[in-house]
Amino acid sequence: MTTDTEPTPEPTFADFNVDPRVIDALTKAGITTPFPIQAMTLPVALSGGDIIGQAKTGTGKTLGFGIPLLQKVLAPGEPGFDQLPAPGKPQAVVIVPTRELAVQVATDLGAAASNRSVRIVQVYGGRAYEPQIEALERGSEVVVGTPGRMIDLLRQRHLELGHARTVVLDEADEMLDQGFLPDVERLLAATPAGRQTMLFSATMPGPVVAMARRHMTQATHIRAQDPDDQGATVANIDQLVYRVHGMNKAEVIARVLQARDRGRVIIFVRTKRSAARLADELADRGFAAAAIHGDLGQGAREQALRAFRKGKIDVLVATDVAARGIDVDDVTHVINYQCPEDEKIYLHRTGRTGRAGHKGTAITFVDWDDVPRWALIDKALSIGRPDPPETYHTSPHLYLDLDIPAGVTGVLPKAQRTAAGLDAEAWEDLGETGGGPRRGSGSGGPGRRGSGAGRQKGAGRPADGRSKAQARAAGLARRQGSADADRSGSPTHGDSQPAASRQRPRRRTRAGKPVHRPAGQ
Repeated sequence: MTTDTEPTPEPTFADFNVDPRVIDALTKAGITTPFPIQAMTLPVALSGGDIIGQAKTGTGKTLGFGIPLLQKVLAPGEPGFDQLPAPGKPQAVVIVPTRELAVQVATDLGAAASNRSVRIVQVYGGRAYEPQIEALERGSEVVVGTPGRMIDLLRQRHLELGHARTVVLDEADEMLDQGFLPDVERLLAATPAGRQTMLFSATMPGPVVAMARRHMTQATHIRAQDPDDQGATVANIDQLVYRVHGMNKAEVIARVLQARDRGRVIIFVRTKRSAARLADELADRGFAAAAIHGDLGQGAREQALRAFRKGKIDVLVATDVAARGIDVDDVTHVINYQCPEDEKIYLHRTGRTGRAGHKGTAITFVDWDDVPRWALIDKALSIGRPDPPETYHTSPHLYLDLDIPAGVTGVLPKAQRTAAGLDAEAWEDLGETGGGPRRGSGSGGPGRRGSGAGRQKGAGRPADGRSKAQARAAGLARRQGSADADRSGSPTHGDSQPAASRQRPRRRTRAGKPVHRPAGQ
């Protein structure tokens, strides 16, 4: 005799006594059940314990610390707010390594707190100081920012961390790689000793663990992993690796971008110049592409990210500045234009797809010289493709692997060019040094063509168009002319004299009397 057993229902946020206002806000955003890292984190974090949370990129760490953080915060108008020791001073701080991640985390926290009056302030470099200072002076309950800008504001006494009861370090391994740990230690020293500290990251290098031990009290180490996902990479990401010649990569990408059911795509490149050049080439081929890299001003970077999130562009060419912080659920493909430097970079790049339970495809191009490096990455991550097949834009297996229709060319047909493009997204003046947008980012637009890696044509030249070398030579001539004028009593040459006087031959004098040259000299 057999009996049917009902499956165990999935836990909900209500099962963890999460604030109903937060639950309602998450439900409106389409989030009803917690991911494994959230389900394991919430009981400990909501009770006030310190946490070291480790989970793969794209598995929902932000809400794992965001929900407990918001639960402890008191907002204006809520009971107890006016009785706080310092109403309006930050009660929670989230430290992140990159500007893009700061925007993403603040956006996620804002969505979860949309039913409350919690003030979340973003502070990071690339934006003018004044708006951030004004926002802090108006009052904030949560501050999300990068270490450098937070240190600056702390030094200037615009940022006060003495009342922060919750501190979160997100992507701590990236902060280690970027050399931010001393700044992080300084920020932690400015917070109260009795705070709750939560550290989240995809990997846990030794220095990060050592820092956690110094600044955390009996921290619970939580490592969330799906029982069916035992590999280093996320199981729902299809890993494809090809050995592609550098001269043929753009042609191959042009075919990949025409695969069936292709959504948003992120292409990672090594250099800023490569990002600008590839984005321009894809735009010339008809794709709605834009670049994001370090030479762009923050306004241009945020314009490209907004356009990407809104679907006005669907191809983003990025350096590793964007490897973290792009949280778009429907990125269907991530392409490594060159072999990544190591397995950590590979994981963080490919983690931009396959997020929130969606399927994704990670494609890596390996140059012939990079095959040994790829073999090490493959071994470390147990991908199982140590010897990538030689691939060209005409290779049948490329079309089969990615479901590319037969007969496509390297140019997107005009009938399929439906995205609005980067110029359809407004550029926001963030008070950056140098003024307006500086980009070599594809998809047309002012200052884009011929600008190289984001530099304006003629940048660094004097107003009259001369090169720096020419300007130095002219300056030397002027100084020499001034010296001659001092010696002779009247200027005889130099840019300050009329052209006619500069063309007159010099007269030699001695004791104020002309000296006549002998004939033939």
